[in-house]
Amino acid sequence: MNLESQKVIVDKPASQLFESLSDVRNFEQLMPENIAKFEVTSEDSFVFALKGMPEIKLKVKEKLPPNKIILGAASDKLPFTLTANINEIGENQSEVQLLFEGEFNAMMAMMIKGPISKFIETLAGNMSSL
Repeated sequence: MNLESQKVIVDKPASQLFESLSDVRNFEQLMPENIAKFEVTSEDSFVFALKGMPEIKLKVKEKLPPNKIILGAASDKLPFTLTANINEIGENQSEVQLLFEGEFNAMMAMMIKGPISKFIETLAGNMSSL
């Protein structure tokens, strides 16, 4: 299952946005209002839970400064990645898009497609708060 957020313009250079997203503590600012838990577990991982959903642990898997950060599920139960693609479009402006990729059976994909789509749109929409 592959999902993409809208491309969002952020008033920061790509390098500054990359640095903000490299610090997993900053993901708390991007989370939706219905967050039930957010906890940094190490310098490159965090756990979060939305109300009514199980906890998910994300870990930074790869960094390609200043254009890409790949987060992945720390558990093999739900294997997926969340990639932030950052493109500088001006001196103090960047465009960011989130890509979600996961391998799920058809039933699971049908159940989570809506909530995950809404979740990545919220994360992208909150990028300017960083």
